[in-house]
Amino acid sequence: MAERVLVAVAWPYVNGLPHLGHIAGNSLPADIFARFNRLIGNDVLMVSGSDMHGTPTMLAARQQGVSTLELVQRYHNAFAETNRQMGFSFDLYTHTDTDNHHAVSQAMFTRLLENGYLVEGVQSMPFCLEEQRFLSDRFVEGVCPHCGFDGAGGDQCDNCGNTIDPAELGNIRCKEDGSTPEFRDTIHFFLRLSAFQDRLTEWISGKDDWRPNVRNFSMGILKQGLKDRAITRDIDWGIKIPVNGFEDKRIYVWFEAVIGYLSASIEWAKNSGNPDAWKAWWEEEDARPIYFQGKDNIPFHTIIWPAMLMGHGGLNLPEDVAANEFLTLEGRPLSTSSGWAVWLPDFLERYDPDPLRYYLTSIMPETSDSDFTWNGFLLANNNELVATFGNLIHRVLTLTTRNFDNAVPEPGDPGPEENAALEACDTALTDVARHLAARNFREGLRAVMVLAQHGNRYIDGRAPWKQIKEDREAAATTLWTALNIVETLRTVAYPYLPFSTQTLHELLGHDGDVLSSGWQRQTPDPGTALPDPTPIFKKLDESIVEEESERLAAASARRRNQT
Repeated sequence: MAERVLVAVAWPYVNGLPHLGHIAGNSLPADIFARFNRLIGNDVLMVSGSDMHGTPTMLAARQQGVSTLELVQRYHNAFAETNRQMGFSFDLYTHTDTDNHHAVSQAMFTRLLENGYLVEGVQSMPFCLEEQRFLSDRFVEGVCPHCGFDGAGGDQCDNCGNTIDPAELGNIRCKEDGSTPEFRDTIHFFLRLSAFQDRLTEWISGKDDWRPNVRNFSMGILKQGLKDRAITRDIDWGIKIPVNGFEDKRIYVWFEAVIGYLSASIEWAKNSGNPDAWKAWWEEEDARPIYFQGKDNIPFHTIIWPAMLMGHGGLNLPEDVAANEFLTLEGRPLSTSSGWAVWLPDFLERYDPDPLRYYLTSIMPETSDSDFTWNGFLLANNNELVATFGNLIHRVLTLTTRNFDNAVPEPGDPGPEENAALEACDTALTDVARHLAARNFREGLRAVMVLAQHGNRYIDGRAPWKQIKEDREAAATTLWTALNIVETLRTVAYPYLPFSTQTLHELLGHDGDVLSSGWQRQTPDPGTALPDPTPIFKKLDESIVEEESERLAAASARRRNQT
């Protein structure tokens, strides 16, 4: 029976261009999972969007001398275009400055207020004497009280991932001018997180199937004891508070951004012509909400958002929060401020998306940090995609079309080697599905390549280029069996390599798209017409490693000179 699966993807701040870190931790694994579930027949809703509010976007706009709205619209368009080029199959990629999101966020605020989970309170906040204004979160920085990192923001430490109250920062200073702020009292609304301490502890304690890093981090926060947190700020960019007397304040980003999963689902439903369609993923008990995040977003999705859902009532809690660790670049942390990053629009001008999807999956930081290197990208493309996966496909299709009039041959009786090859196909379907269902994407990719390796060994052993001269029926049997392997590779690799497998789908003589075939070994039908084959992957020259390393170093040097 088909399941309803909500694939909820982290909302990136649009204060700059998208880079590798934006997709390695959430968009790519989410898309792999969504494509797999669609292929096995599940009803998938995959949503996300650009996080347009908050201090990171305000700060970037001030630094660039443009309005915040102009900046976020520019970068939102860049993210949307990159999603398209990478093949991310969102049912809706929207943003948080839509009328719909404002309305849904205000409705959530009002519901929690009515239920007694939002209360007014006085908060001491940093006030910049130079600018004569309160400084929210990323407009201040200092030493993290948890890990000692000097550069933590007033809302969260990007080094250890812990949420922070600005009063906890050591050596606090104004981000823009370096002056020392003074703390002044201001009235805000607080989310009563402390009211959910026991319920969240009981809920997370039962999540034995969560990734250890996610569960352990979340339980560590709970053991410290939850504190009520202010959810409004003294800023003028964001969603208005639906309470009289708070016209000069806004709902803060960490509260309203997570509501985006719900608001995007509601927006999708309206766009589809069935305004209530979203309820099947949010209110039905058998729906499966799976959230894809980076590790810096864990507490927002295992503590804060579930508390809000509990306080609202009637909405499904996450089944899983599949949070990845961090991706580093050539042994160093990705840093947009220092120019140490690979920007996706730039990358996609020179390379195809599937090799990047493949390499990032092969090193996906599922349980520990992993490192992107240009040499690793080169080797993954040339040694694995081209020499193993692509070579098998091209050999099989070339031998078949050349010797059997561009058609699938009629096989004879299978021998032990043929039966073993067909069994390897069925094993791959089972193994890849098991890993993908469990969000173990690296292991699933390894199982794909195990089948490709089996196919190469089978072809090498049977040598159909020799058989065709001595026993045409034996050659037909060999190539028909090999086509079974290629058909299966098209299916199991589809979630990872959507562009390449669609090309392969057509080279195998199929119409439509890969989704039409489902998750099964589609037995080649003798007589099916096959077009002349073309390689589906391109070998890269070794010179790219030096070229890209120089490009990266030059970008970093330019950024240092600018600062």
